[in-house]
Amino acid sequence: MSAVIEIVDLSKQYSGQGSQKAIDHLSLNIEEGDIFGFVGPNGAGKTSTIRIIATLLQASSGDVRVAGYSVRTQLRQVRNAIGYMPDFFGVYNDMLVWEYLDFFGACYNIPANQRTRLIKDLLDLVDLTHRHDDPVEGLSRGMKQRLSLARTLIHDPQVLILDEPASGLDPRARVEIRQLLVELARMGKTIFFSTHILADVAEICTQVGIIEAGKLVAAGPLEELQQMLMPHRKVQITVLAQPEEALTTLKAVQGIRSVTELHSNGETRSRFEIEFNGDDQALSEILASLVSKGIPVLHFSEDSRDLEEVFMRATKGLVT
Repeated sequence: MSAVIEIVDLSKQYSGQGSQKAIDHLSLNIEEGDIFGFVGPNGAGKTSTIRIIATLLQASSGDVRVAGYSVRTQLRQVRNAIGYMPDFFGVYNDMLVWEYLDFFGACYNIPANQRTRLIKDLLDLVDLTHRHDDPVEGLSRGMKQRLSLARTLIHDPQVLILDEPASGLDPRARVEIRQLLVELARMGKTIFFSTHILADVAEICTQVGIIEAGKLVAAGPLEELQQMLMPHRKVQITVLAQPEEALTTLKAVQGIRSVTELHSNGETRSRFEIEFNGDDQALSEILASLVSKGIPVLHFSEDSRDLEEVFMRATKGLVT
């Protein structure tokens, strides 16, 4: 796969910031077809990075190439290659829904006789066909986000750059936006979006980047970040009997770092937590060692290594 977005040693420093940089020598590649989640606390540098990619802000140093075009020297080509969605809707409340899309279609020089069909297709895609003739000001925030996303697609861009697309949405609207992003990726779009909602990233992203105080602290597939930042796996095990034999058996398994008995009813049910280094094969061997000894296992499950814990381990709580 080839990199559609190449961020090369990018820095941004605002006047009056002293020595602190909003973006500090950031380098990152996003490949074609990726759904890339750009995660970080408020003030980490997410929006500054996105605005530079969208050619709305000039970098202090470094460069970004989108579809092979430089944001420094080939602004028009970059703008044709991307669909940009800011974190606010804008002042278009006096328009009808179809007029809003028609206006942006005209801005991209799409012929009027093509725009009618295009608007219908886009409203179908974002499930707003029934609001075709409604005023934009009457839409809910979730509907406005979907309409804004339709607007980013009006010129069929290769790359979507979205700044906090799910911010302020209720749970149902967030799910709808996530589903829509997945559908757009299936249609061949490369998606780069910033967020501080970790659940959205874990649900749909193929790649994740974590930024703090302007610096990239971790990047890659979520599974790789989990393995890098949380190498020790934890498993919860409950046995119905023979707790002492279960404890001895577990301690003898290669790769287990520790065994903790969390609860015991004497000779009957006991619950253990183990921490070990190993792959899925090693995990299956732990269960097999208990079963081979005739120990009745009631429960066996691995604690999920979710993005929230990965994020907490990658970041230090720095404030820009």
